[in-house]
Amino acid sequence: MSEELLRLENLSIDYKVKDGYLSAVNDVNCVVNKGEVFAIVGESGCGKSTVAHSIMNLLPGGNEEISGKIIFKGKDLRECTRQEMEAIRGKEIGMIFQNPLDSLNPVYKVGDQMAEAILLDKVDKQEAWNRVIKLFKDVKMPDAEERVNSFPHELSGGMRQRVMIAMMLSRNPELLIADEPTTALDVTIEAQILQIMKELKDKFNTAIMLITHNFGLVAEIADKIGIMYAGEMIESGDVFEIFAHPTHPYTQLLMQALPSKTKAEGRLKTIDGSVPRITEKKPGCRFANRCPYAKEICFNENPEAVFVGEGHYCRCHMVGKEEK
Repeated sequence: MSEELLRLENLSIDYKVKDGYLSAVNDVNCVVNKGEVFAIVGESGCGKSTVAHSIMNLLPGGNEEISGKIIFKGKDLRECTRQEMEAIRGKEIGMIFQNPLDSLNPVYKVGDQMAEAILLDKVDKQEAWNRVIKLFKDVKMPDAEERVNSFPHELSGGMRQRVMIAMMLSRNPELLIADEPTTALDVTIEAQILQIMKELKDKFNTAIMLITHNFGLVAEIADKIGIMYAGEMIESGDVFEIFAHPTHPYTQLLMQALPSKTKAEGRLKTIDGSVPRITEKKPGCRFANRCPYAKEICFNENPEAVFVGEGHYCRCHMVGKEEK
């Protein structure tokens, strides 16, 4: 049986804005087990990165209100002190940010930046440097011995992403959060980065929370998937189960929008309307204004997560009625 590593319980995050509060994340629940890949998928602005940053306690601005629990290895991270979180970041939970060029310090060589993290584990400088070179080889960095002496701007996008992966794995974290790890990379480099992540997961038994809007990545690497819409996780479960039997209308429409058809077979499906800006938490399903099956109850009552099958949950009034 899989051992639980991370659990989000009723996680809600509101940002204070001029006209009240913006509901960025609402009542999110999920479990990530050791050694598995959990993918969070959704449109831009749906709250994926906000969830990731809340786990690391790195939400910007300091104007957020958080409720719920973030339980890592049995401990609620929301109750940790600043010093405790600094000890957890990197050592137990690593994170690959969206843009590696912004995440790397431009005035330091990439090898020195990696060695700085390894030295926190009280190893001598030579051993730290040897580990940096080994990690560069692990992520298949070409000419690893030379690249450790490069500045970030001297590396290509794929190389910088390799540096970030190596840096996050340098202290062998049990959970790696990868926020859009292949953004702006061409398909060849994307495939290489995916292969590296799979090999490292198998080698170190590292759990990965993959933040993406790319279903191709999910199908290739993920074990479980959570679909987010307007700050809510509206469907979650085993990746093969979700792909084979999408239950929520939003998930179904996303699947129909995948570019699997030829030009002769017709145009791709689109989802009419736009994601609402939730400045106040009104009753009702957040997808109701775009849902082709919406009924009166969808606008008046919040749907609860309904058990669909083994590990498969869906927040939809129609599914609830069918199950009953």
